[in-house]
Amino acid sequence: MGLRTKFNLVLLLTFAVGLALAAYLSDRILKHNAREEVIQNARVMVESALGARAYTAEQIKPLLTLQMKRQFLPQTVSAYAAGQVFKALRGKFPEYTYKEAALNPTNPNDRASDWEADIIQEFRNNPARKELIVERDTPTGRMLNLARPLGIYDEGCLTCHGKVEDAPKTMTDIYGVNNGFGWKLKEIVGAQVVTVPMSVPFERARQAFTTFLILLGGVFALLLVLLNILLHFVVIRPVTRMADIANEVSLGKPDVPEYVKPGSDEIASLSQSFSRMRLSLENAMKMLGE
Repeated sequence: MGLRTKFNLVLLLTFAVGLALAAYLSDRILKHNAREEVIQNARVMVESALGARAYTAEQIKPLLTLQMKRQFLPQTVSAYAAGQVFKALRGKFPEYTYKEAALNPTNPNDRASDWEADIIQEFRNNPARKELIVERDTPTGRMLNLARPLGIYDEGCLTCHGKVEDAPKTMTDIYGVNNGFGWKLKEIVGAQVVTVPMSVPFERARQAFTTFLILLGGVFALLLVLLNILLHFVVIRPVTRMADIANEVSLGKPDVPEYVKPGSDEIASLSQSFSRMRLSLENAMKMLGE
């Protein structure tokens, strides 16, 4: 096995190990960053919903208090306002959803599904927990769900959701008296659940991963060519030339041309030492011939 072959085998082995390590680390980092991007988008959505809720409670509801006595207006409900904001958002981004799921909602459309009920129960069992992230596989792809607990911390909420007899008649005329009552102060009654698709960020991460590996492979191929050229001119060709001269001298051929590689590197120093040894050998042979 020649020096060039050994050199290339070592390089290929080094590249294979390096490529595997780089692929593993870059894949983990890119996927982690993609997931963090999805989570950040979900948090922005939740904060937007909270902003809509606060705006409705602080500025819209007080303006419609008198009208509520004659007719129930869902526009005064914070959850309704947040839902309408994201209903408009879904016009352009249908895979992004927002829901204020409850175990006993006034509006049946807000009733928690099985997996949403599990999230609400988790918040009930762990009151200190303020956020829960769940990933689910759906027919349209993998989804990330970010949930935050919805609790009763304002006694004003109990006017509509406490005792049935205390609820506005205009509301019970619309929603009935069977759902959305019996809530208690400081009770976790539901959860804000934001659903964000993971396909787009992860597809970008996959493309970045593929591009990175292609560039890394291209850089290695270029280095392999350049190192082989360097190896040929700096090491292999001078050593081969010295080996040919040594072979000719050992066979007793006369007038073997001298070879000294120019430069100050180790191969040049070796060629100079070899040339001096050859001259010394020739002088010794001449002295023996005399």
